[in-house]
Amino acid sequence: MNIVGKFEKVSLEEWQKETNIELYNEIKLPQRATKGSAGYDFYSPIDFTLNPQETIKVPTGVRVKIEDGWFLSIFPRSSLGFKYRLRLNNTVGIIDSDYYHALNEGHIFIKITNESTDKVVTIKKGEAFAQGIFIPFGITEDDDVETVRTGGMGSTNQKN
Repeated sequence: MNIVGKFEKVSLEEWQKETNIELYNEIKLPQRATKGSAGYDFYSPIDFTLNPQETIKVPTGVRVKIEDGWFLSIFPRSSLGFKYRLRLNNTVGIIDSDYYHALNEGHIFIKITNESTDKVVTIKKGEAFAQGIFIPFGITEDDDVETVRTGGMGSTNQKN
């Protein structure tokens, strides 16, 4: 196995920009459930309920340091997608290795929607609701990108 990343909490200061200070100690770093698991479970720091067609943006309080040549992809937990049609709003989250150095400290947010028409989803604080999988990537031989990320989510297409 390649060791390609390390999960950390964002700073208390960054966390306070998004949510309640009391919840900082409730942040649980992602973990694999079994030795054979590809995905690292992301745990909710809050209780929440999603009625059919409702959406929530969950601040995880987590950031990840990733080796060059890899990224972290975020998916809903398989069981939640299967049972409740729980979907990420961007289908698959892509966490680039340079996101760690963003102005928001690389704080990972997970925005999900209950796409069912008749089922209510309840996630308790500390329950896994998404999973992240590290994936390698390559570049083309004529790739000459020198741009460095400065902002957070969605900043790579903005001119500085």
